[in-house]
Amino acid sequence: MVTTLLVAVICLALAFDFINGFHDAANSIATIVSTKVLTPFQAVLWAAAFNFLAFFLIKDHKVANTIAKTVPEHFITIHVILAGLIAAITWNLITWWFGIPSSSSHTLIGGFAGAGMTNALYMHVNPIEAVNLGPTLQIMAFIFLAPVIGLVFGVVINIFILHICKNARPATAERWFKRLQLVSSGALSFAHGGNDAQKVMGIIYVAMVSQKVITNGAVMPEWIPLACYSAIALGTMSGGWKIVKTMGTKITKVTPLEGVSAETAGAITLFVTERLGIPVSTTHTITGSIIGVGLTKRASAVRWGVTINLVWAWVITIPISALFAGIIYSIIQFI
Repeated sequence: MVTTLLVAVICLALAFDFINGFHDAANSIATIVSTKVLTPFQAVLWAAAFNFLAFFLIKDHKVANTIAKTVPEHFITIHVILAGLIAAITWNLITWWFGIPSSSSHTLIGGFAGAGMTNALYMHVNPIEAVNLGPTLQIMAFIFLAPVIGLVFGVVINIFILHICKNARPATAERWFKRLQLVSSGALSFAHGGNDAQKVMGIIYVAMVSQKVITNGAVMPEWIPLACYSAIALGTMSGGWKIVKTMGTKITKVTPLEGVSAETAGAITLFVTERLGIPVSTTHTITGSIIGVGLTKRASAVRWGVTINLVWAWVITIPISALFAGIIYSIIQFI
């Protein structure tokens, strides 16, 4: 039976997906806006269209399955999911307000795990047992691996492009790379939608399993991916200009050629990890790609002070989200 609380959780999950869209819109449009290939309004429409396109082409939902397995089924209740979502939305809005490009993915995972661990404490069980260590450690490892992979791809792709275009006229090359940025930013937006919308699909799925609306292992109802892709696309259309400024201008100055390199590197990383079912952060990936592109010029081209602050934000996202979720779950217990 569909309960009022389940409906509220689904609405909150879609709200998180919407916030994820405008929080992470900068990932796919920051470079295309900073190089003036598209206006901000044109860029968000372009990115939103490719976010939604993933609904038609990605059907395996491996990332959603990984998210659903973060917390063992017997520790999952509707209140655990509710607390995790409220914590994730809270941290996302705080980081958006201060223009910090933290990971929406890790915020959601931290909130879900933190609420599950708090539930275990109330059950007088070791809280570590409330976390499936295999998928969780894999997710945590990619906090650091995703930006490094993006960085490596960014360096390799940028050097390759510079080599094949070394004899091109600068004006002609810039004109072509401005056009190619439409392709690379579209690919990155597609990968962003395909990776990030699945995380909310996983949360909605386990919420429905916890309420016995569907059985664990059943095929995901088609309305879940449709709703999630729609929510993230609508969120992307609403922008997120504080983070666009950080991603597009504060890490390193980006030309159209470098924009193509960074976006292509980010898209490749996300495509590969999505196929492997690893829920990585789009934010971490594209940041690493932008740094890699900057390094091909010189190390001083990267503003390392800004970069170190971003890394600290990444490191604290999961524990802070988990702490928020634990507090919120405890409050819910007394209501």
